[in-house]
Amino acid sequence: MKNIKIAYIGGGSKMWARVFMYDLALTEGLCGEIALYDIDIPAARRNAKIGERLNAHPAAVSRWKYTVCERIEQALDGADFVALSILPGTLDEMAADVHLPEKYGVYQSVGDTVGPGGVMRAMRTVPIYEYFAHSIKQCCPQAWVINLTNPMTVCTRALYDVFPQIKAFGCCHEVFHAQEFLACVAHEQLGVPLPDRREINIDASGINHFTWITEAYYKDVDLLKLLPSFAEKFFREGYCEQKGRGRLDHLGADPFLYGNKVKMELYFRYGALAAAGDRHLVEFMPPEWFLSDPAAAEKWGYHLTGVDFRKKQQAERVAESEQLASGEKEIDLVRSDEECVDLIRALLGETKIISNANVPNAGQTPYLPSGVITETNCVFYRNSVKPVLSSPLPPAAAALVQYNSANTEALYHGIKTRDAEEIFSSFLNQPLLCRLSADSARSLFREMADATQNYLKDYYNLKKF
Repeated sequence: MKNIKIAYIGGGSKMWARVFMYDLALTEGLCGEIALYDIDIPAARRNAKIGERLNAHPAAVSRWKYTVCERIEQALDGADFVALSILPGTLDEMAADVHLPEKYGVYQSVGDTVGPGGVMRAMRTVPIYEYFAHSIKQCCPQAWVINLTNPMTVCTRALYDVFPQIKAFGCCHEVFHAQEFLACVAHEQLGVPLPDRREINIDASGINHFTWITEAYYKDVDLLKLLPSFAEKFFREGYCEQKGRGRLDHLGADPFLYGNKVKMELYFRYGALAAAGDRHLVEFMPPEWFLSDPAAAEKWGYHLTGVDFRKKQQAERVAESEQLASGEKEIDLVRSDEECVDLIRALLGETKIISNANVPNAGQTPYLPSGVITETNCVFYRNSVKPVLSSPLPPAAAALVQYNSANTEALYHGIKTRDAEEIFSSFLNQPLLCRLSADSARSLFREMADATQNYLKDYYNLKKF
């Protein structure tokens, strides 16, 4: 039994912390302390109560001591692992990120990675991550740091920039959904029972939410070669891949579901399969391709995720957490499909895993510069994360990734140096804004910054805007 300390920064999380805690409770061979730190202390205390109930659950195979920390140093002190999962600002700020651009005819399906919303979120998040990196360097420099916050690329970039020796990686489940989609291809085209996504072996490279699959195999079958016949059957209506869902469930009201039509279209254009969900992919490309207006989103089989829906969902999750903490609601203790706990076990030497991760480019993505954050397969084993050299990406697809990666680097540099004009230049370069004049883009930038100024004014001089 290995006794470890995990610091969960953002420990008042309404969903992710609970998923993590459930998975830990169902993992044999581990025990220890989970230190919950959050600026919302009552939320962290609520999660600690849920953790205590997990310890008493008959299905739990491991027990953990849950502590609520009012200072980040207390949570980090002596930590073996650090999970970073925060919402930078509130959903009111996210509403400004996502919906203010609509006044200018600019629509976003997510608004947390790229596009105008991604820029504003990065401006709020990077200064916080600089603080996290300094704190980790001081309190637990040998800890493994798992970043779960978007925008994934700039968050991970900030950690390494402030503390180059940090042992950090960004962990994202979007590639898992691509494996599930490819499992559906195997099921439909080969007539086999639906494989588990872990049976789909892929090679992928790119940047977070814009990673591309160049090889995909189920046993010895090349699944990419099966895509044309699969698309011939299913492209028109789309195909929802998510577990427990029907093939056409994306046609309903759930804004997080999509039919993979964008993914299939990009494969035929570029010869590689874009790995993220369609909602994320469309924000890396000009709006006329897939996101000119809400009708275009419906045509391509996905939805715009409005922040009113997120607010409603958050209220429901808070209410559920209160019921779970009080014992009013029974805990349905089941394992998720996330891999964070599996990766912890691999880093402890208990297993070896190949999974996608976001780390600095050390040559694993040859078409991107050294040092930028890139997403590829990595081998997790015994206190190491070793990136795997990725297969070549078709040149035109690589050019799309290169553009977005370079613009993200420019954005990060502007935020790092607190240079508002450089940040705006990256804002202007966002593919979703290509229909705006420079003057209109500047006006939009000013409005969005004003709407979230409480989270920006301490870091940036935005008076000129």
